[in-house]
Amino acid sequence: MAITQTPTPATSPDTPDSHAPGDREMSLLEHLEELRGRLVASVIAVVVGVLVAIVPIPGLNNSITWIAVDGLTEQGKQAGVNFITIRPGEGFFTYLSVALVVGAGLAMPVIIYQILAFVAPALYPNEKRYLYMAVPGVFFSFMCGVAFCYFLTLPFATRFLAGFASQTFTPTWSAEHYIDFVATFLFWVGVMFELPIIMFFLSKMGVVSAKRLASYRKYAFVLAFVIGAAITPTPDPINQTIMSLPIYFLFELGVILARFA
Repeated sequence: MAITQTPTPATSPDTPDSHAPGDREMSLLEHLEELRGRLVASVIAVVVGVLVAIVPIPGLNNSITWIAVDGLTEQGKQAGVNFITIRPGEGFFTYLSVALVVGAGLAMPVIIYQILAFVAPALYPNEKRYLYMAVPGVFFSFMCGVAFCYFLTLPFATRFLAGFASQTFTPTWSAEHYIDFVATFLFWVGVMFELPIIMFFLSKMGVVSAKRLASYRKYAFVLAFVIGAAITPTPDPINQTIMSLPIYFLFELGVILARFA
């Protein structure tokens, strides 16, 4: 009696059982070795970015770092703040910290590539495609958040902090503390602006649905004001509202985008 074999159905590139050609099992030591190589490449990219940031631009006789420092401190000076250094080498190390941030920003494409190259073998083809599609949007959203904070929220916050009890205290701030405060503020606002893109691709991958996200509106509204109060450096309700309302609008934008996923 002849024995017939049922043909195995072909898997499409988007089915969970299919992997990219060339994927293979790697040992723990091989994973660690690859991770070390990715980290070294990222660090080298940051070092190169820092060098680019501190080299004077031809024709301007000024570096990207000094331009960034001047731009950050100018907002404080417009609010009547005097910046001082209170420790030996504080000005130098503040300059280096800004150069490191700028250098990391310049090296971000390389860093993102190294992260994707490391995690991509563990993903299914459809997940890889969504991941690569999300990266440009996430980076662009982050930069939009930084710009929003720098041009709109930060001036209000600086003026409030400089003017509070100014009849009693003279606003004279440490340059190091001010730069750290601004960098932290810019970073978290940039992260918040990534919310719509993340919501869209989570919906695209089937993790959440637009209907389910919409059911969380009342919680999102409250959470937006909690987050706005947490990341806003001033206690006044005006600045908190300026920060909280955009966060909630970003959630609503994410719900709208999720409908098209």
